[in-house]
Amino acid sequence: MARSSLMSAAAPAAPIGSSSLGARLFETRRLSLDLAKPLSPEDMTVQAMDDASPTKWHLAHTSWFFETFVLSLHLNGYETFDPAFNFCFNSYYESHGPRQPRAQRGLLSRPSCERIFAYRAHVDAGLEKLCAHGLETRSELARVIEIGINHEQQHQELMLTDILALFAANPLRPAYQAPRPRAEQAEPEPLSWINFSGGIHEIGHAEEGFAWDNETPSHGELIHPFCLAGRLVTNAEWLAFIADGGYRTASLWLADGWAIVNREGWRAPLYWEERDGQWLAMSLEGLRPLDRAAPVVHVSYYEADAFARWAGHRLPTEFEWELAAQGLPATGNTLASGALRPLPAIARPDGRPVQMFGDVWEWTGNAYLPYPGYRAPLGALGEYNGKFMVGQHVLRGGSCATPEGHARATYRNFFYPHQRWQFMGLRLASEIA
Repeated sequence: MARSSLMSAAAPAAPIGSSSLGARLFETRRLSLDLAKPLSPEDMTVQAMDDASPTKWHLAHTSWFFETFVLSLHLNGYETFDPAFNFCFNSYYESHGPRQPRAQRGLLSRPSCERIFAYRAHVDAGLEKLCAHGLETRSELARVIEIGINHEQQHQELMLTDILALFAANPLRPAYQAPRPRAEQAEPEPLSWINFSGGIHEIGHAEEGFAWDNETPSHGELIHPFCLAGRLVTNAEWLAFIADGGYRTASLWLADGWAIVNREGWRAPLYWEERDGQWLAMSLEGLRPLDRAAPVVHVSYYEADAFARWAGHRLPTEFEWELAAQGLPATGNTLASGALRPLPAIARPDGRPVQMFGDVWEWTGNAYLPYPGYRAPLGALGEYNGKFMVGQHVLRGGSCATPEGHARATYRNFFYPHQRWQFMGLRLASEIA
């Protein structure tokens, strides 16, 4: 089946007179289809590893979310597209029954990509009918649709990282998009440090606008004076870490990290390859020479922590990071820029830290735990964040694959400390001498 016919089931334009919420809903739905356009049906079916999911699964799961939590509950007369899809495309909602195991999503050669696009068209038609009745005056419905938009944006980023994992495993090293010409910096800008005073500072989401439940409640945190690196750690600095034996020096590593280094044979970030003395890195533009001035990416928490110790510093706490980000515009090299890779830093004229949003998600020193007074929401949507608050670490900021408008200073991303297939990097912090 040619891509052109598969992609013909596009999301409808926002209905005339629809609310801004409805317009954002259909813009988000269209973007997911746009991200799939460069892919063949075979690309969309294969699963690179247990942590990743096929593109067609992401496209179906985000539709399942709207069908299950919006249309089935709020649109009179809505007919479920296929009852079997609840098993195929439920992710981890125990309250909605058994599901295809995550590690086996790549076995879903059926339903076909063509049927998945028909599913999306069916769900979008239902959403269009719902929008015709108005959304803004129905607060509970509007709340769930807002959650659905943000949920789909998360899966848009996952689609790209999972595609990269798939193409990196392909011996042909295919490119998702053609390399874009850009001026390369031979070396990164010198590292600067920015001091922040201590005190009790308000942390967490307390303003109007959407936030996930794990960003609340807003509360005071005691933060000691600290200094934060003005930019992200670069590939050039990581090369120095490698050359100095960083992956061979046990004293730099946490015990679990050192065990993985030896078990998995890590000697560089994920997707790096050394050929004839030159380092290359797999990206969404294919296998490319390493950009020394760009931020290092695809490193685990264990690697980030070891690098910080080697450099004589540490990772910032998530509260230090949020304090430094407060008041900065939540913009940067995100998905809308089209780069789809981290880019070298450009200094700000006011001397404040750069690359706080976009480029790479930044590891912090904090375990992913609830804020004081946190309670998971009731119902199925309460399964979204709270039950994962164990054994993981917090990342802040956003990445080059984060959709526009999805980043904010209070956003808490979280992954297990060994994972590194996401766009993960780091920034250094230290005590003030």
